[in-house]
Amino acid sequence: MNFATKAIHAGEEPNLKEGGSGDIVVPIHLASTFARKEIDKPTAGYEYSRTLNPTRHALETRLAALESAKYGLAFASGLAAETTLILSLLEKDDHVVAFDDLYSGTRRLFNQSLSNFGLEFTYVDATHIVNVENALLGNTKLIWLETPTNPLMKLCDIQTISKVARERNIILVVDNTFMSPYFQNPLALGADIVLHSTTKYIGGHSDVVSGAIMLSNKKFYSKIKFNQNAIGAVPSPFDCFLVLRGIKTLAVRMERHDYNAKKIAKYLETHPRAEKVNYPGLTSHPQHEMAKQQMSGYGGMLSFELKGGLNDVKAFLQKTKIFALAESLGGVESLIEHPWLMTHSSMPQKAREISGITKNLIRVSVGIEDAEDLIADLEQALQT
Repeated sequence: MNFATKAIHAGEEPNLKEGGSGDIVVPIHLASTFARKEIDKPTAGYEYSRTLNPTRHALETRLAALESAKYGLAFASGLAAETTLILSLLEKDDHVVAFDDLYSGTRRLFNQSLSNFGLEFTYVDATHIVNVENALLGNTKLIWLETPTNPLMKLCDIQTISKVARERNIILVVDNTFMSPYFQNPLALGADIVLHSTTKYIGGHSDVVSGAIMLSNKKFYSKIKFNQNAIGAVPSPFDCFLVLRGIKTLAVRMERHDYNAKKIAKYLETHPRAEKVNYPGLTSHPQHEMAKQQMSGYGGMLSFELKGGLNDVKAFLQKTKIFALAESLGGVESLIEHPWLMTHSSMPQKAREISGITKNLIRVSVGIEDAEDLIADLEQALQT
């Protein structure tokens, strides 16, 4: 099946067997526990909802299908997925090399939580493969990438880095949240594990917090699956239902996100008050050719720097009407935010500066509204 068909049907085939109800939409199974006839045989494999639930099973089946993976695992948030992954696959004194421009929540998790368990983290500009290679140590066990990055939209070569990782027996993880499985498939490019904040594009409607891991390595899956149950950071059946419902329109939504973002990026690139527009779909983007090779579209995320000082940025952000001033991304509605004071404020100032996050940087999550309305909103807000 092609992507749009899998997004609608995988994991949610109607049960037409005798005794089945034929539901087109998988029911929300709210039971916390499941009765059984025989003491040593859980009914249909279900015993307790933390371990597995029919609604979550349907979601995990579909998540795997989206990334063409053998296994999918759902979590209560993207950070819950990250934490469970790291605690499942790494041990004390292990070293991780990560992209320097990461979601700030990931850096906070690494630096302020997981480092307390004896893990070491090094951040590099992974746009240049030599930086990744030079950071590898004898105890490096994992490379963590986002591509494009948050919020500077930098790209790295997944396929080339995967070869380096494979030669040294290092696990390669790619956070694919910004592109979604519709526009990029890291497993096909050599990654071992793909991770998503399904709160974002996969859910798509800003009404659920959840995360996911997709992979085909049985050994890694077994370890993460064990801790999914042991740690217990799993989504509720209702949250699983919301993500399942959101996925059904993922293909059509991503097409519109991409269409609108291209228009807005081109508009901003020519606006006298905007400079340094970061969007992989622009020919001016330093990794535009790489984007064309490893992605089938450019997505709905972009960032740009506004000329002037911090007060000019605040004035602009407070004037938008359709673009809501809010954190998060990937919903059908357009959002706009200030990384320095909002999403990345937890990063030390020096780390922000080194990463290239400036006080006049603005991040935009372009929704699926009418593109002309969105441009008109930016235009009125940019007027001095």
